[in-house]
Amino acid sequence: MSNQNKSSGVQMVRVDGDRAGQRLDNFLSARLKGVPRSAIYRMIRTGQVRINGGRCKAASRLHEGDEVRIPPAQTRARGEHVVSDAVCRQIEKAVIYEDEDVLVVDKPSGMAVHSGSGLPWGLIDGVRKLRPDEYVELVHRLDRETSGCLVLARNGAALNHISALFRGGDVDKRYLCLMNGVLPEAVTEVNAPLLKKQRGGQAEVEVNEQGKPALTRFTLLQSFGGCCYAEAELLTGRTHQIRAHAKHIDHPLAGDDRYSDKESVRAWRKRGLNRLFLHAHRLAFLSRSGEALSIEAPLPAKLRAVLDGLGA
Repeated sequence: MSNQNKSSGVQMVRVDGDRAGQRLDNFLSARLKGVPRSAIYRMIRTGQVRINGGRCKAASRLHEGDEVRIPPAQTRARGEHVVSDAVCRQIEKAVIYEDEDVLVVDKPSGMAVHSGSGLPWGLIDGVRKLRPDEYVELVHRLDRETSGCLVLARNGAALNHISALFRGGDVDKRYLCLMNGVLPEAVTEVNAPLLKKQRGGQAEVEVNEQGKPALTRFTLLQSFGGCCYAEAELLTGRTHQIRAHAKHIDHPLAGDDRYSDKESVRAWRKRGLNRLFLHAHRLAFLSRSGEALSIEAPLPAKLRAVLDGLGA
């Protein structure tokens, strides 16, 4: 339900039960079709968007009955937000699981999950183009460089349920990664708080006592000369957590142009790795009905080829 002040263009929108639990930025993106993500973040940051009259953050979770103040916003230029048919076909082929509540996509590396930071579209826009009459919302996020399992909700109840599982640490999240150097033990836990900062217009994360608690468990799968293949289990869900923790223990991920040095990135490119070696290969959680779901995305062929080359 919404009321609009015609003289100012401001909307006062009351959150219904279907949208309860949703992040504010995703809520606004769904309502302000064609408005750049960067513009939405700017409106939130400058206090133009309010929840129940108070300032808020992009990650603020909405509750049923909340009143959201939405200022007038300028849409994109015609055609800027269009997702090509080729990209839509790529996304359609990447769907690996679907039921009445969720859609799981094996997200390609290099594809952002949503628009923003100069990107006119994201995977969510492609899914909405493929399914124009359906409710589809992101439950969580993956870095643009990371491939693998990405969960989208197909109704408000599913969004609330699975978002709560992610927030409560009740989703088993496993990633496959290639690390510089060899882990000293079969299992290495990194329990170090992470603080997000903006550097050169990009978000970067560092271990810092002022940061949020973060715990990652690395399990050694295979050792090679000067590197190792491992599974990373996320026991918390912080931005760039695996990448920052890998750097912290002096085993930065192969191909990571943000958390490892340029010489390392160049060396991996010579070995055929032109992307970050990080793949979300498994998610497991309980559905709304209590059914145990376990969804896996196989390691991409290009990453498998790199491993095969190391073992040759």
